[in-house]
Amino acid sequence: MEGTDWRNQTTVTELILLGFGELPDLKILLFLMFLVIYMATVAGNTLIVMLVVTDQHLHTPMYLFLVNLSYLEICYTSTFLPRLLASLLTGDRTISVAGCITQLYFSGSLAATECYLLAAMSYDRYLAICKPLHYATLMNNRFCLQLAAGSWLNGFLAITIFVLFLSQLIFCGPNEINHFYCDPIPLIELSCSDTHLSILVDFILACVFTLPPFLLTLTSYLFILDSILIIPSITGRQKVFSTFSSHLTVVTIFYGTIIIVYMLPKRDTLRDLKKVLSLCFTVLTPLVNPLIYSLRNREVKEALSKAVSKCGFHKNMQRL
Repeated sequence: MEGTDWRNQTTVTELILLGFGELPDLKILLFLMFLVIYMATVAGNTLIVMLVVTDQHLHTPMYLFLVNLSYLEICYTSTFLPRLLASLLTGDRTISVAGCITQLYFSGSLAATECYLLAAMSYDRYLAICKPLHYATLMNNRFCLQLAAGSWLNGFLAITIFVLFLSQLIFCGPNEINHFYCDPIPLIELSCSDTHLSILVDFILACVFTLPPFLLTLTSYLFILDSILIIPSITGRQKVFSTFSSHLTVVTIFYGTIIIVYMLPKRDTLRDLKKVLSLCFTVLTPLVNPLIYSLRNREVKEALSKAVSKCGFHKNMQRL
């Protein structure tokens, strides 16, 4: 519609997120599934935040990054899952253009921030495993907080620039987005104004703000893997790999599915596949993070055990 005169057409103020509308018979099942996932995600990540904040032994750079990641995951899933749940429950799939852009702003900012946080966490693990004698000097709490703050700042800066261009677009044609959240490219494709600049800005920002943290993460893990392989002791190798593998699992799920989704050709036949794969980095990663970092981490399990013991002690005292 870019070649038409859109000035004489009615401006669209509401969009329709089709979500999982093609599965009406599974609406209740999907609602219950996403409700359980959302509650588990919020509860699990909140537990991680509380454990790290209350336990002095966890006030280290690794766990400060983990607190930021857990808080981010709570915010990330809250940008679209409550609305998806409301849509499945009521059947109302409409969202205002301003609401769609707002959702895109926060979900995009948090996704970009997660890219930087994962890069910072991989660098932290690189120093801890490859340069253990210099770790305390190179990665102190102050530098850790600077990296975390920089991750949030860069993430929100990237999407702020993009949204400024996106807000200039006019929507006057079809208003259906075949997705469960406001994805940038499907939204841009609905515009009847010139979208070349917005698409170019989206591509440049994606390269500038996400490619460097991805390459840093990949490089860090390659160095870590090389260091693990040369450890002579099998026990020592397994101990180091246990910590390393938890980070690698999160990174593989997050980056792997994002790359697959946005590298797949833009075909109607692949839209449902993209929608399913999008669930991996929008829903699965926030859900499994607490499980990965708690079940595979001795310090977190000890902190949880102490917290449960304290709760049990206080309850027994109240009964007495």
